[in-house]
Amino acid sequence: MTKKWARAALSHPAFTGLSRQHLGELLEELASRWEARCESGRRERRGSARRRQRGAGPKYELPFVDRLVVTLVHLRTELTYQALGILYEVGSSTIGRAVTEVRPLLAARGFAVPERPGLRLRTLEDVFAYAEAEGVTLRIDGMETHVRRPRAHRPGRRAFVSGKKKQNTIKTTTVSDGQGRTLWNGADRPGRMHDQTAMRTEGIVEQFRLHPGVKAEVDDGYRGLANEFPDQVSAPPKKAKDDAPEGDKRAWREAKRRQSSSRIPVEHANAEMRHWRPLQRFTGRREDYAETHRAIASLVSDRAARRATRPIHSTELALARQAAC
Repeated sequence: MTKKWARAALSHPAFTGLSRQHLGELLEELASRWEARCESGRRERRGSARRRQRGAGPKYELPFVDRLVVTLVHLRTELTYQALGILYEVGSSTIGRAVTEVRPLLAARGFAVPERPGLRLRTLEDVFAYAEAEGVTLRIDGMETHVRRPRAHRPGRRAFVSGKKKQNTIKTTTVSDGQGRTLWNGADRPGRMHDQTAMRTEGIVEQFRLHPGVKAEVDDGYRGLANEFPDQVSAPPKKAKDDAPEGDKRAWREAKRRQSSSRIPVEHANAEMRHWRPLQRFTGRREDYAETHRAIASLVSDRAARRATRPIHSTELALARQAAC
């Protein structure tokens, strides 16, 4: 087995999760950043400018294209460093260094904007500014990923136990548009923290105040935001009481169904990220989870932004015929 064969096999979309065209664009985008980062590291180690001609010294066992491919395969399938090292005829430590070099570049890319090539959103401020300028209604929801349990007697161990899943998890928040395309992902917090608290610590309240024209659809976990910003945030209606008339109960069910239908695109965005193995159950170090999640979310947003915008039909109730006066 040769490196050329391994590169041809592992660069298939079944392993990387990306089309070959997307892979080529990613390679062109990140190659110069990787080289600049390596040169910066070499200069820092030398403590001075280059003394030998460029290209002198030992060569890399893996060129950048192979480093990018093994990183994508590891993120997509969670194939071990040892297995990837066997395919490329290098040590597992070489694969590990390649992943730790390329993954931060993927995480720092930001999130693609539909129908705006070259424009990327990196912060929550960018998302709200984009939503206000384009008239986009945001969909906000959290997702939890099962992680390994911290060691016994370690401070803060219970902070990762999710009250909902009863497991050790890390919680992140996804913001999407009405087409289920990821616009932002972040607010990584231990699983015990409430969804709304995670976003409040990220500064979402200030963003709603700075951008009064931005509207959002949320679930019951963000009801406090809906109470604070009733004209901007839409949450499911409160459940009708047991002794309420049957007509009120049917009206509540219909209102809840319509609000859920409007909010469901963000659930689709989260489901799209679950196709990547590390976000089904993360087995690595918890310190690396946030970077891994952002790297995957960035790649998912690239693919989602390429989808054509579908027309959205109104769900407002309309009379079948005009009532007589």
